[in-house]
Amino acid sequence: MRLAFSSNAFLSFPIDETIRRIAAAGYQGIELLADVPHAWPAGLLDVQVDAITRALEQAGLEISNINAFMMNAVADPRQPYWHPSWTDPDPHYRAIRREHTKRSLRLAQKLGAPHITTEPGGPPFDGQTVSQATDIFYEELAPCVELAESLGIGLLIEPEPGLLIERFEQYLALADRIGSPVVGLNFDIGHAYCVGEDPQDWVARMASHTVHYHLEDIAASRVHQHLIPGEGAIDFAATLGAIRSTGYTGWLTVELYPYGDDPDNAARQAMQALRAWLPQGTGA
Repeated sequence: MRLAFSSNAFLSFPIDETIRRIAAAGYQGIELLADVPHAWPAGLLDVQVDAITRALEQAGLEISNINAFMMNAVADPRQPYWHPSWTDPDPHYRAIRREHTKRSLRLAQKLGAPHITTEPGGPPFDGQTVSQATDIFYEELAPCVELAESLGIGLLIEPEPGLLIERFEQYLALADRIGSPVVGLNFDIGHAYCVGEDPQDWVARMASHTVHYHLEDIAASRVHQHLIPGEGAIDFAATLGAIRSTGYTGWLTVELYPYGDDPDNAARQAMQALRAWLPQGTGA
């Protein structure tokens, strides 16, 4: 297993500096935000893609994942990264999400990233049933799945509290319906804890679907607020032990976007905490 850090904590810095800072904190990888100010695909020139590649090479970092979940660039007043969502009643808003996902898949191919993560459907909308929202999500995601298959890039769904797919059983039902090998699970341990699915109890059950992990802590209240590992109530020793027991050898990406005021310190503290629970040499 290798440790990465998500660039979404570094929104005050350009991507080249973000890459250097994450490397300086001891991480081997970076989750690249497909959003402003780092790599918004709709406005990214080839020369900028090349510059990201050079910066990664100089810092010795690899891309763990491309985060296509957040869409701050749109500046939707309802919520800066849930919207536009997959299940918005307005098809024009859904199209923005769909085309962003396609662009992110193409960006992943250009940068040699293994996969992207996306929103698990949107929040509830007035007058829309869960069944209707699920059908819309499936239909909108279908062309993205087709593109992902043609590019050989993974398309990972990340369950999140408050959105259409919050729980693992909901993810399994959708994945079974889609039936594509490129669709996988981004297992966010904090999100699982928020909805009462303690991650150590679900790691083995979801192992055959899990392609990538997000790590953050959550308070005992289970309120969805990302904390530095060790500062909340998640049993990291048990969770990381369970992950290790499955034979997982991929990326563990720390996601601490609420720490934008001091992301360097958050990255260092998370690394220090995780080293106590992981085998020597992991992520360093």
